[in-house]
Amino acid sequence: MMPGRLGLPITQENPLWISWHDSNWIPLLNPANIMEYFSEKSNPFYDRTCNNEIVRMQRQSLELLGNMTGVEYILLHVQDPILYVIRKQHRHTPTEATPLADYYIIAGTVYQAPDLASVFNSRILSTVHHLQSSFEEASSYSRYHPSKGYSWDFASNKALAEKNKTEKNKETPAKEEPSSLFQRQRVDMLLGDLLRKFPLPLPQMHQPQNASHQNQNGNVGSNNSDGQDSVNIKQEPAEHASIDPHDTGVGIIMPGVKEEFRSDMKPPPEKKMKL
Repeated sequence: MMPGRLGLPITQENPLWISWHDSNWIPLLNPANIMEYFSEKSNPFYDRTCNNEIVRMQRQSLELLGNMTGVEYILLHVQDPILYVIRKQHRHTPTEATPLADYYIIAGTVYQAPDLASVFNSRILSTVHHLQSSFEEASSYSRYHPSKGYSWDFASNKALAEKNKTEKNKETPAKEEPSSLFQRQRVDMLLGDLLRKFPLPLPQMHQPQNASHQNQNGNVGSNNSDGQDSVNIKQEPAEHASIDPHDTGVGIIMPGVKEEFRSDMKPPPEKKMKL
């Protein structure tokens, strides 16, 4: 939002409703030139009669502001490269100054920070507006009949509200805004700073300290430092058959089953048919 919108002079417009930026400066902003950026002639928040302008015209250092009296601007807070806070204050002595207003520059756009009274007024007006809307919507559901008296009809109004909401969503589709020059050039710096401050944790490799052993009951366990078994795994019998390598015949060993059809076993005698 640029100053002087709607044809109104800047003095009659609420400074909380306006903002200012210069696209040529945005890619080059840093803590060293942010005060020079704020003191541009087109900036409506900058007072041309301040001590900063006097020091600037004399081409002297801003450190002299502490020895002067009057209105001045100081750089209060820096969060490079996205946020800068500038304070307007009236200096009485080198150690005493009264704050007048705060301005924050985010992504190159200058805004005036609201005072406490403006914040309270905004919140109260928002609360009253929502309460008034609630009462109006509740009264729209009430019905009166001479014989039945007052009643509530939510079905018809609910269908009408859903229909109006659907039509409104169709009329105003969501608009995707393109990324700005600041987002394309400077956000990678913020991501790099966050990665350096909060590095990714490295996975830790856990190695077993003691070898597993088998106890008398046929369970496998691992010893802790106290000498106690922490893990016991019961050995189950094998489900599949195994072939005995020492057997010359075609013998099959089944666990839990008697060995039959071994090569050393004699076949049953043949039965002779009686004539």
